[in-house]
Amino acid sequence: MATDNNNETVSVLNGLIETCRDGEKGFTTAAEGSKSADLKQFFSEMASQRATFAHELEVKVTGLGGKPADMGHVAAVAHRGWMNIKTAVSGNDDKAILNECERGEDFAKKAFTDALNEALPADLRPMIARQSGDVKTAHDKVRDLRDRQNAMSDAAH
Repeated sequence: MATDNNNETVSVLNGLIETCRDGEKGFTTAAEGSKSADLKQFFSEMASQRATFAHELEVKVTGLGGKPADMGHVAAVAHRGWMNIKTAVSGNDDKAILNECERGEDFAKKAFTDALNEALPADLRPMIARQSGDVKTAHDKVRDLRDRQNAMSDAAH
């Protein structure tokens, strides 16, 4: 049975699980829709990374006596930044896809920062801090790829 403190921790971790699952779905969609082989590869790696993060978090939730979050619902997904990825992909425009991925990563970065500001058990902090660092690195790579894509399309005009 989860204690009140465990319930709060489970709630924070479940929020991160949903964020990671949304990222996994978003990056998978981006990989499927991207024209560039390099972007397809990168997006696939990021989707796999988020699946791994979600699994690590699920193990911790179960260990605390909680029930890991199932897939988020549409309204929550919209709040977590991945709502427009399907539209970007349907346009088959790598620049638009990168813009949506960065938006999703902005939400992920904030979710991890917020989680680290919570009163979490000390044994969970290193894992969440590592995941947070990796999310920030991914965000910055997406932003840099987007900026490079923008510069290339500006040069072409």
